[in-house]
Amino acid sequence: MKRLTVFCLAILVATVSVAAEKYSGPKRLNKVIELLEAGQPVFYTYGAKGGDPARTIEEMHAFGKSLSQTWADAIMYNLEHAAFDYNLLRAFMQGLHDGGPTPSGHLTPTVIVTLPVLGLDVDTVKANGWMIQQALAAGVHSIHLCRARDPEAVREFVRQARYPIHSQGVDLEGGLQEGIRGMGSDSFARTMWNMTREEYFTAADVWPLNPEGEIILGVKIEDPHALRNCESTVRVAGLGFCESGPRDMSLSYGYLEGRADPPLPPEIVAANERVLAAANAAGIAFLNNVLPDNVIETIEGGVDIGAGGNEEAANIARRHSGRVMPW
Repeated sequence: MKRLTVFCLAILVATVSVAAEKYSGPKRLNKVIELLEAGQPVFYTYGAKGGDPARTIEEMHAFGKSLSQTWADAIMYNLEHAAFDYNLLRAFMQGLHDGGPTPSGHLTPTVIVTLPVLGLDVDTVKANGWMIQQALAAGVHSIHLCRARDPEAVREFVRQARYPIHSQGVDLEGGLQEGIRGMGSDSFARTMWNMTREEYFTAADVWPLNPEGEIILGVKIEDPHALRNCESTVRVAGLGFCESGPRDMSLSYGYLEGRADPPLPPEIVAANERVLAAANAAGIAFLNNVLPDNVIETIEGGVDIGAGGNEEAANIARRHSGRVMPW
């Protein structure tokens, strides 16, 4: 047994060494998609947060520039509860771009934005679709839809994020309507992606529905209403990841602490397990909080995107998965 363990360890070391020799920089614009395709866990830090003080455009540009060299693969930018200002978001994106490339060679970290539009029903998403389109026009790479209660609302969410030139999943039975992003929405975004207009229109579609797409969409199954429909919701074509939203789920069950880490109330544990099972069945990634003392267990248990902004947990998981840094 010891000889077998040593032999396996030698193979792992050799594999990592070969990977290090072969690493030649980014294979995609969107680092999150690149890592998920490679079977590697993803970790994010935070841009705007709900409790942040007000910032000027200049301060937001400087903040973005400083985060261009982050340890994280992605940045979660909260517009659900932080100041809703797209000028600040654009300044942040410009700062990321100006401070780049990242240590891994990507133009910027992947930027995931949560919005105050909620996935309650089709009419709500349709009426507030401009928020989705404006965020993408700022050059972000991902939108995370909160309170995703209704699968039809999620289909509308996907529609709002796409251009009509992309036909994957459109006009199928129970499928998607054609996208409605329009000409001009690329003007700032393509400069953040270092692309021509034609290149941006081609790349700005949803993965994995479009394997060449560089946008990844997610949903939060974060209350009991959303949980009832979660299996149908996460199967909507065009989604790339989901989460169970333990803090808001806890609040819905009357727990005021809003915990996302163990020990969790039994209802929240059950919700996490149900959403994880639904994500696995749908073939999309699952997002959940991780800590240094549970990250290996949670990653092996099915978590693909580690929340919580914990660099130590990320480092432990990267070593465990044999990931060669600075990738």
